[in-house]
Amino acid sequence: MIPWRIVYMGTPDFAVLPLKALLAGKDQVVAVFTQPDKKTGRGMKWQPTPVKVAATEAGIPVFQPLKMRDPEAVEQLKALKPDLVVVTAYGQILSEEVLAIPSQGCINIHASLLPRWRGAAPIQRALLAGDSESGVAIMQMEKGLDTGPVYSSCRTPLRATMSGGELHDILAQQGADLLMKTLPRMQAEGGMIPTPQPEEGVTYASKLTREDEKIDWSRSAEEIQRQIYALNPWPSASTQLGNKRIKLFGCTLGRASAGQPGEVVALHENGPEIACGVGTVVLTEVQNPGKKRMAASDWLRGRPIQEGDRLT
Repeated sequence: MIPWRIVYMGTPDFAVLPLKALLAGKDQVVAVFTQPDKKTGRGMKWQPTPVKVAATEAGIPVFQPLKMRDPEAVEQLKALKPDLVVVTAYGQILSEEVLAIPSQGCINIHASLLPRWRGAAPIQRALLAGDSESGVAIMQMEKGLDTGPVYSSCRTPLRATMSGGELHDILAQQGADLLMKTLPRMQAEGGMIPTPQPEEGVTYASKLTREDEKIDWSRSAEEIQRQIYALNPWPSASTQLGNKRIKLFGCTLGRASAGQPGEVVALHENGPEIACGVGTVVLTEVQNPGKKRMAASDWLRGRPIQEGDRLT
């Protein structure tokens, strides 16, 4: 079997493991497309994307068009004569013209069990919703947003205290493994026919906003716990203590039954207990503005908060 010429499109950490899996395989990764470098950090220095770093280390040509639909980018892709384009969290919508270029089409590694959580933030949305499971799906790309038929998928159970970062790492590895199991089936004689997504069960994982980060203490303790863990480590849940914005990274469910939402009802050895709309949570890991994350037990030694104080 002649190895396929593969163009890989991806940008963040989530897309690095599938790229490395492809590079270790039998097919030829002829180029990588990724988002342009950005200025980040206090020094506002130009930073390459994680996928660019991995591709450069492997000696793979890298293209960084501002828009993939630009004529120059389209011509660059055509000149590569790809058999297949593999997309993982690229961050750009591909036009029908681009989708039609590779002879075997374009496939996408998506971090959910489609059709649930189509869109930008499937990892965090699954955790925020309290789903019992998540997973990855490899689908054939088409014009619609994550609407294409699915070649393969795999599942993973979720826990109430599973962080967004933990699920991210699990699904990135699953995506890489699933890709390398799926490609040979696509390349086998007769190919592989993907299964259309069902019309039932469609949900959309909208992009995270600052409103998603802010804790609403009138919600139940279970919902707030899910929010804290789903947004750990990024973009992180937060609350106001006076004029300070405190980031929250861990908590347990408490036992107190009284208190107004946001009220500090008790100070424990491992952290403060905060009243919610229903139930309470005990904060276990926090971050002050401009400081490092710390255990809430260490935070309390500085006496930043007292019983009766109110978080908003």
